[in-house]
Amino acid sequence: MSNKFRVGVIGAGRVGAVLAAGLSAAGHPVVAAAGESDASRRRAADLLPGVAMLKPSDVARRADLLLLTVPDDMLPNVVRVLADSGAIQAGQYVAHTSGRHGLAVLAPAAAVGAKVIALHPAMTFTGTAVDLERLHGCVFGLTAGADERELAESLVADLGGRPTWVPEEMRTLYHAGLAHGANHLVTLVSEAMGLLAAAGVDDPAGTLRPLLDAALDNALAHGDAALTGPIVRGDVRTVAAHLADISSNAPDTLPSYVAMAWATLDRSVTDGRLLGIQALKIADVLAAYDDGDHRARFEARFVRPSEDHRG
Repeated sequence: MSNKFRVGVIGAGRVGAVLAAGLSAAGHPVVAAAGESDASRRRAADLLPGVAMLKPSDVARRADLLLLTVPDDMLPNVVRVLADSGAIQAGQYVAHTSGRHGLAVLAPAAAVGAKVIALHPAMTFTGTAVDLERLHGCVFGLTAGADERELAESLVADLGGRPTWVPEEMRTLYHAGLAHGANHLVTLVSEAMGLLAAAGVDDPAGTLRPLLDAALDNALAHGDAALTGPIVRGDVRTVAAHLADISSNAPDTLPSYVAMAWATLDRSVTDGRLLGIQALKIADVLAAYDDGDHRARFEARFVRPSEDHRG
C-alpha cells in the first residue's frame, strides 16, 4: 500500500514524536501535533520542526491518520471526547500506541465511522532522534479488523519495523510480558548496580555489562537452560551468605532478591536441574527472609505431589 496520509499526533511524548517523525521520513506529512508539557513542545520542535502545535480536536480534524499516543489510563477519555465532539470523522484512520489496549477502547471512534488500529512498538523510547534508528527491526504488536490489516502492516513497514498480530483478548497479557521483561529488568539492573557500588566496585555498570549481555543473549536463545549461579547449582551456603549481606548492607533490595530467588528455584526444579534435598534446603534459607507463603506454595508444587505419588 503506497498511500500517504496527513498525520496528526495527539500526545507528542517520547513515543508520539518519534513515530510521527518516522512516518514523516517515510513520506507521510505530519500536519499537526498536540502536547501540553514543555517537554512535549521541546520534543516536537526537535523531531517535528515546523509542525503546528494545536488543541487535540484541531489536530484530529486536520488528519487522515490520527495517532493517539497518550498514557493508557487517559486513552478512553481522549477517544470519547474526540468522538463526541465530532473531531473524529467517518473514513479517518485512528491508531493508538498502547500495548495494553486493543480495539475496544477505540469503539467511540469506530461508532462514528473511523477505521481503527492498535499499533504498539515493543521498544523503550528516549524521545530523541536516537529512537529513529531503533525503530528499524522493532516489533509492533498489531490488532486490527480485516479491512485495516494491510494498512497496519504498511505503516509498520514505513517505520522500518516488523509486525506481530496480537488477538484483542490477549493485549493485556502481551503488554504484561513486555513490561515484566523490560521495565522490571531496569529495576533489577539498577538494584544490582547498587549492590556492587555498596561493595566498593568502582564501575558497577562496566562490571555488569559483559555479564548481562551474555546472560540476555543466552536467555533469549535458550530460555531456562541459560540459568547459572548458586541456586541452580544448589549452593545453599552461598545463597544464605547473599541474603545475610544484602539484609545488612542493602535491605531495600532484599524483597526483590528473595522474590526472584524463589522464581529461579521453581524454574530450576521444573527444569530438572536441581533435585530434592538441595531445593528444600534453599527453600528453607529463603523462607527465613520471606514474610509470604512461598515456602508453602513450593512444597505444594514440588514436594507434596511427589509424596502422594510415592504413596
